[in-house]
Amino acid sequence: MPRYKITIDYDGRPFVGWQRQDNGPTVQGVIERAIKSFTGETVTIGGAGRTDSGVHATGQVAHLDLEKDWPAETVKNALNFHAQPDPVAILACEKAGLGFDARFSAIRRHYRYKIANRLEPLTHDRGLAWYVKPELDAEAMNEAAQVLLGHHDFTTFRHTRCQAKSPWKTMERICVYRQGYHVFLECSSRSFLHNQVRSMVGSLRLVGEERWTKDDLKAALEACDRKACGPVAVPEGLYLTQVDYRTPEEDEASFLAYQDSLKNIAPDEAPADEED
Repeated sequence: MPRYKITIDYDGRPFVGWQRQDNGPTVQGVIERAIKSFTGETVTIGGAGRTDSGVHATGQVAHLDLEKDWPAETVKNALNFHAQPDPVAILACEKAGLGFDARFSAIRRHYRYKIANRLEPLTHDRGLAWYVKPELDAEAMNEAAQVLLGHHDFTTFRHTRCQAKSPWKTMERICVYRQGYHVFLECSSRSFLHNQVRSMVGSLRLVGEERWTKDDLKAALEACDRKACGPVAVPEGLYLTQVDYRTPEEDEASFLAYQDSLKNIAPDEAPADEED
């Protein structure tokens, strides 16, 4: 049964999130319906990240298993055809190697947050950016953001219903910069807590408006208390832009090592998949 890796672009506005659920349309649901229309198979796809309602992606990644060995380009074109008219596009499709998993093979995820910082009403950015009227000091925001670099307890910037086992994450890269009337935040980490990026952006907005200083942001981080977080940024400014992966050789070695570890374990003792 061949496994395919697909890279996905979507506008999150019509969806209640990535993950299939009963209370509204989802990106996963659109793609799984497209697979059903194309192959007749009922398939559950696995995604690299579960974006929230209204959140967008320009580089989401998922994997799917099909019974027939289709050419990757055929799968890509067929899914794009059957996904319409929903705002979901398959940008790339390729055969995945042994052991590849869109979620567990990921070594780094990249997010971008877009703020439209101007007095005039939004037109093209409506629903695609956070509309902030007061002028933001992007340089001050960037300087303050550097306190978030490294390995920290991010409880302050974690949703109270976050299901991650630990609040400790390692921020590998974070920067804030201005392009015209847009202010962007970009950040990279192996994984993120629920609402972490939007929570950080909301607090950094206070720095940009000179209501907080860099020291205030540092104090909020060190408080490890959700009540210390600034107002959470809206979802429509957030984009999952890229996911980095292990090499195929590393995936195969990991898979074979896992299979080997199961040889001496009774079936009811086999370890379950862990959360990020």
